[in-house]
Amino acid sequence: MRRMTFEVHAIGNELMSEFQTQTIMVLLLMLQCSFVVIVRSLPSPSYYPPLFESALKYLGETLEWESNETIDQKNVLPEYDFVIVGAGSAGSVVASRLSEVKKWQVLLIEAGQHATHIMDVPLAAPFLQYSSINWKYRTVPMNNSCLGFEGRRCKFPRGKVMGGSSVLNYMIYTRGNRKDYDDWADMGNTGWDYDSVFKYFIKSESANLSDADPSYHGRNGLLSVTNVPYKTQIAKAFVEAGSQIGLPVIDVNGEKQIGINYLQTTMKNGLRYSTNTAFLFPAKRRSNLHVKKLSMVTRILIDGSTKKAIGVEFVRGGKKTRVYARKEVIVSGGAINTPQLLMLSGIGPKQHLEDLRIPLVKDLAVGENLMDHVSLGGLAVTVNDTVSIRLHKVFDDPNILNDFLLNNNGIYTVPGGPEALAFVDADRPISENGRTNLELLLVSGLYSSHELMPKLCGMRNDLYDAVYRPTEGMDGFTVFPMVMRPKSRGRVWLRDANPFHHPLIDPNYFADETDLDVIVAGVRLFQRMLRTDSMKSLNAKILDTPLPGCRQHVFDTDAYWKCSARQISFTIYHLSGTCKMGPASDPTAVVDPRLRVHGVGGLRVVDASIIPEIPAAHTNAPTIMIAEKASDMIKEDWGV
Repeated sequence: MRRMTFEVHAIGNELMSEFQTQTIMVLLLMLQCSFVVIVRSLPSPSYYPPLFESALKYLGETLEWESNETIDQKNVLPEYDFVIVGAGSAGSVVASRLSEVKKWQVLLIEAGQHATHIMDVPLAAPFLQYSSINWKYRTVPMNNSCLGFEGRRCKFPRGKVMGGSSVLNYMIYTRGNRKDYDDWADMGNTGWDYDSVFKYFIKSESANLSDADPSYHGRNGLLSVTNVPYKTQIAKAFVEAGSQIGLPVIDVNGEKQIGINYLQTTMKNGLRYSTNTAFLFPAKRRSNLHVKKLSMVTRILIDGSTKKAIGVEFVRGGKKTRVYARKEVIVSGGAINTPQLLMLSGIGPKQHLEDLRIPLVKDLAVGENLMDHVSLGGLAVTVNDTVSIRLHKVFDDPNILNDFLLNNNGIYTVPGGPEALAFVDADRPISENGRTNLELLLVSGLYSSHELMPKLCGMRNDLYDAVYRPTEGMDGFTVFPMVMRPKSRGRVWLRDANPFHHPLIDPNYFADETDLDVIVAGVRLFQRMLRTDSMKSLNAKILDTPLPGCRQHVFDTDAYWKCSARQISFTIYHLSGTCKMGPASDPTAVVDPRLRVHGVGGLRVVDASIIPEIPAAHTNAPTIMIAEKASDMIKEDWGV
């Protein structure tokens, strides 16, 4: 733990506000710092104790919680059966499952640090993006999206920690539509139809859900999936309003997907349940599983004559190490890191690699087909009651923190702000038999709920000042109309041949303008919800201050909302598709249906980058499913 000192000063006759002090405290906890408080001109020694007592207790639990972590291997062996790159949502699962085979030696390499207890506080999810466990990626400057953000660039948070983005995400567990996976199979990916993958969703899951269809949920898996213990009045009104306009209240992971409900989440006892917690903690005592943390894999070692992956090269603390794989190298770095590593290793678009003087191993469409679920981030709603999540208010009340610390209950169990969602077919909004292409995601707070929230997405100060600053001190919520089956495709490519430089990322949002039509349909559907008694009881009204970049359009026209989506283009962190799965006959495919890289032996990719067409789901659950299925395929291929 790092040690940090901060001072509490008297300003004139006034102290730093309790909220400001508590905010500093929370951030110190997020950053894994111990702390010393220097009090200057403080008239009352009893001003801060409840908070500090709770925080110190929590720091002690943080240190204790670290004992559940897998041990960081000091000296790795020269050779393993399998070398897995990346301990994220997929890599943690693969390492756990392969190490079940006692005769196999498995090495899991992670660029980030260990996970700690403070990362498991659900409401803290947004703040984790400010810490070192986030890769802090940004897009290139955009011309048709992200226009309201600093430098016209969207932020892309990615987990750099044991558990990867399952430690950084908002814990929402949804699987997608049956037809999503049947489409994968129709594209030539044998074995990836819904009936084939469903059993892997069930295999992972240990569900403890109210009002869920038991035939669609697993009970004996490693991954805890639960309801959120706490619900705001806004969440209740949102679900009731959806029901009142004809959306069925459903199990969003049940037989049908069209409908509305509260979230199902990867949580347990009010805490985050990452793949690190679920899959690696139980495996920590296996002698055949070694974990190397804070280690950046910079290159896959490939035999030039056989075109076979034989190991990897990684750097830790400035020291370069090579480790070899007897059977396979498995890359699970995610939709940004995986294509970057493949290209650095000579696997990628021929011309691009030639331009960077990287020797070509295999010409493949690595980095293409980037997909994401983008949303309109500017649909803010004010209410006339103190029922929303205002972080100022939360942090000001030590009793709320104590309730969470002692009982794992209360507002702190809300996963970063989201509470409920609706899946809709924008072409047939109230049809139960449609196929989702739109989601309405409810976040029970405004950008003004905390001064760090607009910085979360990199919002420009002038935009915040013009639109959202006047809402400070007000209650409200935000609805994110999200494109679930986007037609636009982006790309990831190398900045240069230096593995420590971030790659270039262009999501190419709204290149196909029909994606904007889906967002407008989402606004109109939500406006129908606003006319229900449930929403009227809160006096819920859309904030009608126009965005500075959209004043040329009449507010609430289709053109205005399309412009707004281009200004506040909010990623839901579902990056996927950059190492597309497909048969050898598909020139855009990087891996085959068994996730083996085309034309390169001993090398597989297992993560969200292999997704050929993004499902109508928050992609953490599909990524875990991919890892479960891949683990079985690997065992089959090696006769286990």
